[in-house]
Amino acid sequence: MPEIALSGQTDVGLKRANNEDAFMVRSDLNFCLVADGMGGAAAGELASRYFAESCLKLFSKARADSISGLLLLVQKAFQVANKCILNHVEQEPRHKGMGCTAELMAFCDEGFVLGHVGDSRTYRFRNGEFTQLTHDHSLVQNMVDQGMISSEEARYHSHRNVILRAVGIEENLSLDLIKGKATPGDIYLLCSDGLTDMVDDDRIKTALSSAASLPEKADACISLAKQAGGTDNITIVLARVL
Repeated sequence: MPEIALSGQTDVGLKRANNEDAFMVRSDLNFCLVADGMGGAAAGELASRYFAESCLKLFSKARADSISGLLLLVQKAFQVANKCILNHVEQEPRHKGMGCTAELMAFCDEGFVLGHVGDSRTYRFRNGEFTQLTHDHSLVQNMVDQGMISSEEARYHSHRNVILRAVGIEENLSLDLIKGKATPGDIYLLCSDGLTDMVDDDRIKTALSSAASLPEKADACISLAKQAGGTDNITIVLARVL
């Protein structure tokens, strides 16, 4: 099993009264996650927490030693969390519309598996190259894909917060599963859109390029988002392959 160093931080930002994000880093279970709640106040916080708790419960009981096994485990984690949120809404109709975007990354000897839903993101920093591994499930990303607007216009579009997929909204969850090799020296960044809406990729890359520790790199990214306005909760998880 590759040795993975993990670090996570979350910040309420400068404009929100509460933090609807959640993260989890578990080196002992070889996984990490970021979830960004939606649905307002208590509902959003609950959705992201349900996602994190569902993943922890599953990974505490089940292990996967191969990519194929890890694919099934990550997929099941999303399914369990999705059902958990839907069951809550059934019992608490006032929370209808609650859900979360989510990134879940798990490692084994063969590499990693990443599960992705929504507009939270995962990036890889490898040999000086900073690459976005995920594709936003959002209205503005669809508009970019169709050539209607540019990536830069999408950053400031009035509908940039319209999400097309989220955990806990529909019974049949459509999930992106990404797999790859984990190379020593790789740094993986999982983050909520509170970072990427505020800070462009070049400035994030510069923060990750520094000689600082993982917690210091995460803190630098959060500081950049707050300096740019901090309009949303900001959550960051960093995973370095040792």
